[in-house]
Amino acid sequence: MSAVLVFDIETVPDIASARQVYGWQELSDQDCLAALSLKRRIETGSDFPKHFLHQVVAISAVLKTADDVKIWSIGEVDDNEASLLQRFFDGIGRFQPTLVTWNGGGFDLPVLHYRALKHGINAQAYWDMGDFNRERKWHNYISRYQFAHIDLMDVMAGYQPRANAKLDEISLMLGLPGKMGLSGAGVLEQYLAGDIQGIRDYCELDVINTYLIYLRFQLMRGWLDQAAYQHTQAELTEVLKNSTHSHWQAYHQAWQAMQSTQN
Repeated sequence: MSAVLVFDIETVPDIASARQVYGWQELSDQDCLAALSLKRRIETGSDFPKHFLHQVVAISAVLKTADDVKIWSIGEVDDNEASLLQRFFDGIGRFQPTLVTWNGGGFDLPVLHYRALKHGINAQAYWDMGDFNRERKWHNYISRYQFAHIDLMDVMAGYQPRANAKLDEISLMLGLPGKMGLSGAGVLEQYLAGDIQGIRDYCELDVINTYLIYLRFQLMRGWLDQAAYQHTQAELTEVLKNSTHSHWQAYHQAWQAMQSTQN
């Protein structure tokens, strides 16, 4: 089987770029952040920054190959954004995986595009639409309706925004632990407190949820039969159960508890 890379990113507002773009050189970081939030609320009713003003602070992934499944956060805790991005795109070049996300087409990938542009990141394999590898003309990461990248939210909604659902909602519907009390709204607070590891841990739980939804999707579309579906779930269960990471163990215990109530 070809490799499958399920990934998710966590971001914080890029205050330095906002200051440069909007001419807020005289504002402190705190005042710049407040001004950015106010500007967005006036424009859209939400204080969520524009995609290019999201600084990537964590990229977490599940990599499924024919022989193994691996969960990790890319790079090291003290790596800067450019290093995280280059490692991510280098991995795509190395494994040529199927990319899987939840709302990746609407958020994660546009953010990565802008931030890679900012840092001058080499991402040739990702952007190849047949210029370097002719097969990529019909199977590339950029075209919305090709499955080199599967945005599960977009696909399940039939490409209709009004049918979109949140990752946490679908996770809970399927008997998965979901966010486990965390939310993306707390990422900035964790970042300001210097808790990058906590952000990475939270992001890893999101990709575990997404991976398990992807397995159910593969069962539904006939790419996994029931035996293969059970095997891949059991494979992940072993990784979580035997891990020394407390957040993986907590996820496993919550998952098992939810399964027991459904049986």
